[in-house]
Amino acid sequence: MTSPAPGMNERADYDVLIVGGGPAGLSAALNLGRALARVLVIDADRPRNAATLRSHGFLTRDGIPPQELRRLARDELAAYPNVEVRSRTRVAALRSTTGGFAADIGRREAETTVTARAVLLATGLRETLPDVPNLRGYYGMSLFSCAACDAWELQGRHLALIGETPDIADRARLIGRWTESLIVFTHGADAVTAEEEVELAAVGIAVRRDPIVELVGERGRLEAIRLADGTELTVDGGFVRPEWESTLSFLDGITPALDDAGHLLTDRSGRTDVPGLYAAGDAAAPGPQQLIVAAGAGARVAAVIVHDSVGVATAH
Repeated sequence: MTSPAPGMNERADYDVLIVGGGPAGLSAALNLGRALARVLVIDADRPRNAATLRSHGFLTRDGIPPQELRRLARDELAAYPNVEVRSRTRVAALRSTTGGFAADIGRREAETTVTARAVLLATGLRETLPDVPNLRGYYGMSLFSCAACDAWELQGRHLALIGETPDIADRARLIGRWTESLIVFTHGADAVTAEEEVELAAVGIAVRRDPIVELVGERGRLEAIRLADGTELTVDGGFVRPEWESTLSFLDGITPALDDAGHLLTDRSGRTDVPGLYAAGDAAAPGPQQLIVAAGAGARVAAVIVHDSVGVATAH
């Protein structure tokens, strides 16, 4: 195994423990591995984009299935003997120790404890979709959550936007960039104010507040939305606004600062307010939820971790 870089803690099992095997975590692992750090990636293999057939916006990989992108990344990491990836594994507990961290990892029936000088949280987010009948039968195929990722393929069509959150009107304005035929469905929630409804109507966006009783279509292709008042409106696909939350229940006695939405607060370099604890990707303060953005964040934080390990001020 490659020797640790100068300044890395030789008494710990690993220099850096990465929790999460998505684009942020794998990108960080690659760059840390190239910096001679001993790295362990723990991946539960439950990605939020598991239902997505194709991912877009990743330079040189536009349209790639998300799982294929992860496979390619892991194949590249296999060339670095100082980087270890444990799949289908969870972190049951993470706690601070003298000079670093200890993590209980494994499956429920067999857990072990490892130590690391630093930890990168790249856990992503857990999403909850609106409680609409048979919505998951269309999610990832003709209903999507990311306009930047999937609106190109839906441009010019009759689209739906389903959501119950206060920002749904803003999302409607964004999606209106790709279509002149958009209906917002609030599923009975008071998510659009009367003033917002007037503003949306002025740009051709309708709002329906009735509860949705059924999504109509075949083989994942959405064709219509049936409302509680009996109305059935034709659509060719669309978007849904999930609610997201961080997955940090495994932190044992570690209490990093969070924003009002539950995202980890970091400085511009990915450091949390807990020394040695970093965050990258969707788990950190919100931004564009795209694979390429998460991968870039992982690379950036990896450089910061290396600089911090030797006491070099970072320009990142």
